[in-house]
Amino acid sequence: VVDNIEISLEQGEILTLIGPNGAGKSTVLKSIARQLETLGGSIYLDQKELSRLSGQQLSQSMAVVMTQKLRAEKMTCEDVVATGRYPYTGRLGILTEADWQKVEEAIAFVHAEDVAVQDFNKVSDGQRQRIMLARAICQETEILVLDEPTSYLDIRYKLDILSGIRRLAREKNVAVIMSLHELDLAQQVSDLIACVED
Repeated sequence: VVDNIEISLEQGEILTLIGPNGAGKSTVLKSIARQLETLGGSIYLDQKELSRLSGQQLSQSMAVVMTQKLRAEKMTCEDVVATGRYPYTGRLGILTEADWQKVEEAIAFVHAEDVAVQDFNKVSDGQRQRIMLARAICQETEILVLDEPTSYLDIRYKLDILSGIRRLAREKNVAVIMSLHELDLAQQVSDLIACVED
């Protein structure tokens, strides 16, 4: 779908992929997140080839939020955010007091305290997006991959989510790579913009 790509990103920077529907933005992100097998080339994280990392090593280094809806039956928003701690728990997935503290901090970071105990499936799209961002923050990774984090949101929520992503990159020194449709929003929030064309 897309070839001849060479991009790099430093900690604390935001790289946004823009381009028309079907151009390959999601394909690039899924390849970086190891959800699609690449047909050639290599992806490196801190000079380590991504394909050589175990699943747990990858999930401790990279958080991914894709556009497909998460199925979270009978889970509160707080429960969903808490799943971001699973790469650090044992096989039983039991969270410590310190893990729950990180969950609360992530929820506060995205200003979602008001929906924390509500059923995840019953909150608005904007609140759901904030909860998914909190889940990624809770994962405490070096890299955050976001596929169209503002889709289906009105302008107020779009700006809220993007300012949260900007703060995350700056305050927690996270490298963010995401796709957006809106060039004007991409210009406001990004350090680097890459245009993906067919």
